[in-house]
Amino acid sequence: MMVAIIDYDAGNIKSVEKAVALLGQEAVLTRDRKEILVADHVILPGVGNFGDAMEKLHRYGLVSVIRETAEKKIPFLGICLGLQLMFESSEEAPSVEGLGLLPGKIVRIPDAEGLKIPHIGWNSLTFPNAGRLFEGIAEGSYVYFVHSYYLRADDPQIVAAATEYGTTIHASVERDNLFACQFHPEKSSETGLKILQNFLNIKA
Repeated sequence: MMVAIIDYDAGNIKSVEKAVALLGQEAVLTRDRKEILVADHVILPGVGNFGDAMEKLHRYGLVSVIRETAEKKIPFLGICLGLQLMFESSEEAPSVEGLGLLPGKIVRIPDAEGLKIPHIGWNSLTFPNAGRLFEGIAEGSYVYFVHSYYLRADDPQIVAAATEYGTTIHASVERDNLFACQFHPEKSSETGLKILQNFLNIKA
């Protein structure tokens, strides 16, 4: 099995590569169209700014490749910023269009007394809809977040996991071959490795 990890100069890509290797699979950091389109699974990780990230995806010719990956039904996982990029727009860069793979917008976590932004730390998950990433994982399990913006999905049926941090955060989504997590499974201990393993078990 070959896992393509899309390399667009974003932060936190190496930790995803290490987690995939820990699960016994070959991970390739790449922005090569052919490599991505022949992969068994594709991951779009990253931390950083929405606008900068979209500029780099365009610069490296990756926007059309990612859309083609989705059309070919290759299992595709966005992580953190990768989740945000999969949607239509973000308040972080209001004039920038996202990939538009799924319907919804990225909005800033609202200020609230006692809550720090960015949200950094462990939060427990609820499962509004059954998701394949969470098979064998107990509701209430904790995962690790680092973010200032969060997803507000248009379609509640695609929300597989949610958490609370001043508001309800859509923490993971799933539709067909498209999967995404706002949290970092590669930094979420055994629970996170199980989520990644569930993703790698999904067949096109």
